[in-house]
Amino acid sequence: MADKFMQLAFTPAVQQAQDKYFGRHQMVKDAPATDALTSDEAGFIASRDSFYMATVSETGWPYVQHRGGPLGFVKVLGPNLIGFADFKGNRQLISIGNLGTDGRVALFMMDYPNRTRLKLLGQACVLDAREHPDLADQLAPGVLRSRVERLFLIEIIAYDWNCAQYITPRFTAAEVEEYVAPLKARIAELEAQLAGRDGSGHS
Repeated sequence: MADKFMQLAFTPAVQQAQDKYFGRHQMVKDAPATDALTSDEAGFIASRDSFYMATVSETGWPYVQHRGGPLGFVKVLGPNLIGFADFKGNRQLISIGNLGTDGRVALFMMDYPNRTRLKLLGQACVLDAREHPDLADQLAPGVLRSRVERLFLIEIIAYDWNCAQYITPRFTAAEVEEYVAPLKARIAELEAQLAGRDGSGHS
């Protein structure tokens, strides 16, 4: 259940908006301290190759960043803990700076082919990979280990699944290749049969 997520998200201003447009508002009482990840959430997180992360600056402006890597680059480390390696990038460090004054993050994890979205709220900390080599080895995909500069650990406070409405299916190149592989195999089979017939006709 996403009781903690609803408790955090349904602020008085949100409830006023719900009253205005729906005539009533939602309220969650007695929510747990955190929404513990179940096997469904853990499996979904571990199978992502990208996500979006929002932070808030000290001036109050939100910032959303895309994070990506090989499948499974986000590691589920416990019932309420996930982590991932931060690689060399454009050296702006906006998310890093924002987290220095406010550790709260919001994550969107998308499965476009299956039109599924998981929203997560958490508290993040950033570690220098040079000071934590064992954790860096655990979080970094082997081929990218040399590019790791920082490590993110996020304590998940709450999460919620969204409905599939208005999520347009999109596919990666690898997913497209997987889907068309049987078609390519069938085309190759038919071409071989035609070649065989042409060859027999000239004998």
